[in-house]
Amino acid sequence: MTETKPKNKNELFAFLDGLGIAHRTHEHAPVFTVAESVSLRDAIPGGHTKNLFVKDKKDQFFLLTVEEHAVVDLKTVHALIGAASKVSFGKAEKLMEYLGVIPGAVTAFGAINDMGNNVTFVLDADLMKEEVVNCHPLSNDATTSIASADLIRFMEATGHKPLVLKVTA
Repeated sequence: MTETKPKNKNELFAFLDGLGIAHRTHEHAPVFTVAESVSLRDAIPGGHTKNLFVKDKKDQFFLLTVEEHAVVDLKTVHALIGAASKVSFGKAEKLMEYLGVIPGAVTAFGAINDMGNNVTFVLDADLMKEEVVNCHPLSNDATTSIASADLIRFMEATGHKPLVLKVTA
């Protein structure tokens, strides 16, 4: 089995360009948590995200992308997303294997690295009401802004059909 190297942000940008999707990226110091990224809000308009990489007991993986301050009830979200059981956080090894990112850089853009369709992507309906959504571009030292409709178009171009569901309280 040959290991394929995960795509990087420049390859992501080329992919977006190839789809004709407008995007803008703001470089910044690496941030690992929502709390660390709050200082960037004035410089980057739009909806900011937090991402929860979770799995059920049958090893089905999900990436929940929600607005940064939203609350997700991990005890009940499985019923909304079609998981086989309550969910728990996925391991860093699977995060790298499937999405090509490390903890702290989790992003919906990781769909570009999920060649085996191992992850179900769930975009919170409230977040998707935003005109612009901001995500890490496969690394946590930048934030990329993209129209919410174009985020769905990007995911579909990677072979994923994201679920747009209200998963937050």
